[in-house]
Amino acid sequence: MYRFYSILILFSFFSCLSAERKFTSTDWPNWRGLTSDGQAKLVDGLPTKWSQTKNVVWKTFIPGRGHSTPTLVGNHIYLATADEDEMFQSVVCLNRFDGKVIWQTKVHEGQFAIGLNKHASHAGTTVVHDGELLYVNFVIGSQAYASALALDGELIWQKPIGKYKIHQGYGSSPMVFGNIVVFKADTKLGGVICGLDKKTGREIWRQDRPKFPNYTTPVVIESAGKKQMVFCGCELITSLDPLTGKKLWEVSGSTQECVSTLVTDGTHIFVSGGWPKNHTAAIVADGSGRVAWKNSARVYVPSMLIRNDFLYVTMDAGFAICWNAKTGEEQWKERLGGTFYTSPVMVGNRIYGTNLSGKTFIFEANPNEFKLIAANQLGDEVYASPIVSGDRLYLRVAFKGDERQEFLYAIGKK
Repeated sequence: MYRFYSILILFSFFSCLSAERKFTSTDWPNWRGLTSDGQAKLVDGLPTKWSQTKNVVWKTFIPGRGHSTPTLVGNHIYLATADEDEMFQSVVCLNRFDGKVIWQTKVHEGQFAIGLNKHASHAGTTVVHDGELLYVNFVIGSQAYASALALDGELIWQKPIGKYKIHQGYGSSPMVFGNIVVFKADTKLGGVICGLDKKTGREIWRQDRPKFPNYTTPVVIESAGKKQMVFCGCELITSLDPLTGKKLWEVSGSTQECVSTLVTDGTHIFVSGGWPKNHTAAIVADGSGRVAWKNSARVYVPSMLIRNDFLYVTMDAGFAICWNAKTGEEQWKERLGGTFYTSPVMVGNRIYGTNLSGKTFIFEANPNEFKLIAANQLGDEVYASPIVSGDRLYLRVAFKGDERQEFLYAIGKK
């Protein structure tokens, strides 16, 4: 039996390496990008200035409403969206070069869950691409579901994850590692995290979770000499083996409700949460649970960025801040303005952060001083985080007007 599991783990590991080779450095296959930390490769020509007409390569109307961040692989872009009038949730595929819709697949139809926060949507998770299939999760009615689609939009399999009671919304995106796709649904009813076979949806492992709502997406990091899947929330910071679901370690120290996705420098894991208290901390990544430093800054929704031993954050309340990652010492803090529900992206030494009202601030990842490069207004409302691929930035925005409408913009030099 031990030999069997050893072979299974080795097979999954090499499958993971094979899948990684399917992507290029300009692909953005999942939430927070190719490296799952919000960073993209710097390419000459990426604009720092735009408007509704300047440096717009194309814009495409997105039916319905959603906070799903774009996923981009090769020549295609994928988005989740929800039609609140017709009550269906779907995935839309666009051509990355001209923005034309290639296909739209209805994943669920029926009664939407009730109880959403006014800032939430019924399509709050990001589509994940593993090089062969697409994965997406939605809550419909009182049930969370996992689904896999072919690259042409055909629904391959669909599985219930568990009962789900809406508290604020649902925002935990899938995560792929090896031959496993992981789905998490934390809820007041008692949550679950499970690993499914990517190709068939067959359940490989399952772990019960506490009875708290929580919205974080797991990420795989390398620490203490091994790959581990780590996430926070429900008053815990948890590490699992992504292939088997085995609990590697778990410590208290998180808040109940977290939204942001953690980052790591390999030595520390940086977590944040915002209810019932504000809490940002650096946890030593050896499984001891030792807190290297903590503060009470509110970094509830936006995820953090790390570069060269410094953390960069766009705070919910509209401030940009830089901390020394080793000590937690504040390097600088500047007001940007507005409220932030998106996570910033880092491209080289530039940080792009978009606030709720559609203004994107571009500033330097410089620990010595805050330096604003540009600020650009587009749309009236932005909940989906921007992504960067090559010399283009993609931004999902809404215009309110007489009737609220969403568009995906490709921003680049024509």
